[in-house]
Amino acid sequence: MADTSPPVPSQEASPERPLDVLEQTPDKAPAPSRKRRWWRLIALVLGLSLVLGAAGSGGALWLYARSVEGDIERVDAFAGVPEGARPPVVAEKAHNYLVVGSDSRAPDSTDGSRTDAILLFHVAADRKSAQMISIPRDTWVQVPKSADGRHGGTEAKINASFAWGGVPLLVRTVEGFTGVRMDSVVLIDFAGFERIVDTLGGVDLTVDKDFTSIHPPHRKFATGDQHMDGATALDYARQRYQFKDGDFTRIRHQQQLVRAVVAKATQRGLMRDPGRLNGFLRATAKAVSVDKDLDLFGTAWSMRDLREEAITSITSPSSSTGMIGGQSVVLSDEQAAAGLYKAVREDDMDTWLMENPQD
Repeated sequence: MADTSPPVPSQEASPERPLDVLEQTPDKAPAPSRKRRWWRLIALVLGLSLVLGAAGSGGALWLYARSVEGDIERVDAFAGVPEGARPPVVAEKAHNYLVVGSDSRAPDSTDGSRTDAILLFHVAADRKSAQMISIPRDTWVQVPKSADGRHGGTEAKINASFAWGGVPLLVRTVEGFTGVRMDSVVLIDFAGFERIVDTLGGVDLTVDKDFTSIHPPHRKFATGDQHMDGATALDYARQRYQFKDGDFTRIRHQQQLVRAVVAKATQRGLMRDPGRLNGFLRATAKAVSVDKDLDLFGTAWSMRDLREEAITSITSPSSSTGMIGGQSVVLSDEQAAAGLYKAVREDDMDTWLMENPQD
């Protein structure tokens, strides 16, 4: 097996600034202003991968990448999660990330403590492919009891688990729903997202239907290819009320934006522009929080050859939507979901995708 360890820096190399050491490990759900949005994980990891891939044996770039990792906050995501209740590890070399986010600055946001996006990001053992599996936030599931015993122990929307018990209860809920063990957790927010897209020079998105944003300044999106700056892309990914399937269209637009950011972040031009690259990495690093045990540098190094075309977007299968207790909910297609998450557990997504091709 080829050695996937990152290169050891030379003694002469020195970073542009000292390596940051971050010790913060809050054990509560983040305040609304610090919640995170999921798609910047992929951009950050692949952005770091650009640096690492270019670094080779260059110690200065290696140390620079390490200093970027030092800007990232840490959370105790697995505190109080009982080991005996967790799914077993099946495919040891594959890696499953729970990526969580909420748009605390959304114009129509009324509850900053709930998650707007829940994503299972599965990376294959060979690091040659990955799947972004979006779980609709209104999916009706069994939520375990919260650590304080005041909430949970009942069926509810999956995003309620985060409001009731922070990241640890969300981990337990997602693991119970999917049967997949989460190896790492990433929290992401919209704060700073516009700057990230703008640092990349904007992104190219294909709009599949004419619509007008419900938020000021009420941008008009016309069918076809559009180049969007950060504010426009953010607005595009927020819309749902203009579409028959609401959140499902928003999920597709979010996934579309992820792929656009990844595609732009992995272009050679970014690597050749030190100013833009530094701005992109620094802005992204400040916008994410990860669990206290995640080695983001090692993750980036192991995924340095993963590119946008090898990442598949999937939405967790659902059978229908409906009303339960006065709430609009998404009902999971239990049989189809069981097949998907079995493939994730066993790291056999190639077979599943052959049988269930995605658009």
